[in-house]
Amino acid sequence: MPVVTLSTDIGQTDYIVGAIKGQLLSADASNTIVDITHQLSQHNYQHTAYLCNNAFRHFPDGTFHIIIVNLFEALPKHMLIAEHNNQYIACPDNGILTTVCGVTPLNVTAIDVETPHSFGVLACTQALATAIKKLGHTPNLQHVGRPITNIKEKYPLRSTIGADWIDSQIIFIDSFENVVINVTKEEFEEQRRGRNFKIIFTRDEVIDKLSENYASVAPGDKLAWFNSAGYLEIAINKGNMAGLFGLRGFSENTVKQALLHNKLLYQTVRIFFVD
Repeated sequence: MPVVTLSTDIGQTDYIVGAIKGQLLSADASNTIVDITHQLSQHNYQHTAYLCNNAFRHFPDGTFHIIIVNLFEALPKHMLIAEHNNQYIACPDNGILTTVCGVTPLNVTAIDVETPHSFGVLACTQALATAIKKLGHTPNLQHVGRPITNIKEKYPLRSTIGADWIDSQIIFIDSFENVVINVTKEEFEEQRRGRNFKIIFTRDEVIDKLSENYASVAPGDKLAWFNSAGYLEIAINKGNMAGLFGLRGFSENTVKQALLHNKLLYQTVRIFFVD
């Protein structure tokens, strides 16, 4: 029973997600289909990488992960399927593969997409459903598509590091407006070197200690902690961190929109280290 996950930017207000599931089941009725999210950000690939990586690592070997995000950045003449960490990732050739993997996978194949007169998402996902069915019988990528080495590459953003500070991007804001930045516990401790730290926000508000969880502080208080994915998360217990401090997920379009509407938005968080 193949496991197939879906992560998309489609939302769930129309029939498309249901139709994709129908395609997968029509190709192989034994498929087990798992929704990860259908609320990916079209322009924030760091957001996609954070959500997908921290979900994918809990799935068994051989799982197929379909990622549909920013599909029509250009006309998709083919889709990609790659082997990565003993699983398969299927996605558009728009840079999302290398952003999620952090590297260019060694084994990548192109799945050509038929382009009917009315061309949309379902033409691409039908090609993937057919390829996944074939891979279930013959787990060799070269038998389902054509080898490809020249793919579009984008890579995760890295923090900027100074002698006594780290500038990190906001990679995810959850539905409670808690904010995750791209610093892991290992990276934080390596740069901290036993020193104290300060995260300074507008209005001279500061976080200068780590908490174990949300219950470590009183309702309304700020906190910083390393979440279950191992990333630094800043929040207000029973509050709205992102909204209160004007924090937004990092993307190329955010700055343009902020300038257009004369808004002050912060896409990075600076951590200071002090002796």
